[in-house]
Amino acid sequence: MMTVVTQVTLKTGCEPEWDAAMRERLAAARGQRGWVGGQLLIPLDGVNKRAVVGTWESRADWEAWHEDERFLESRKRMDGLQEGRSEMVWYEVVTEGRGAGSSSVGPPQ
Repeated sequence: MMTVVTQVTLKTGCEPEWDAAMRERLAAARGQRGWVGGQLLIPLDGVNKRAVVGTWESRADWEAWHEDERFLESRKRMDGLQEGRSEMVWYEVVTEGRGAGSSSVGPPQ
C-alpha cells in the first residue's frame, strides 16, 4: 500500500470552494480501483493551507485515477484556487490501524 501526502496553499477566501471540491473528489475516488481512503486536513497554524492524505493499493492505481475525467475536471476547478505549486511526498505503508468504525467529517461548523 502507498500513501501520498499533498500540501497546498489556497488563495485567501477560496478555502470553502476548494474544500467542497476536494470532498467531491474524495467521494468520487471511492469507486476507483485500488482506493483505500483519504483525509483532508487543515493545519492549526494555517487556515489557508491544506494537506490531503490519500492511501492506495499501488501508485499505479493512483496514476490511473489521475487520468479519470472526474479527477481532471476537479483539477481544473481547484488549480485556480491555489497559490503556487503543491508539494507531494510518497510513503510506503508499513502498518495501519483504524478504529472499530469509520466516519466522515463534514464542513467545519
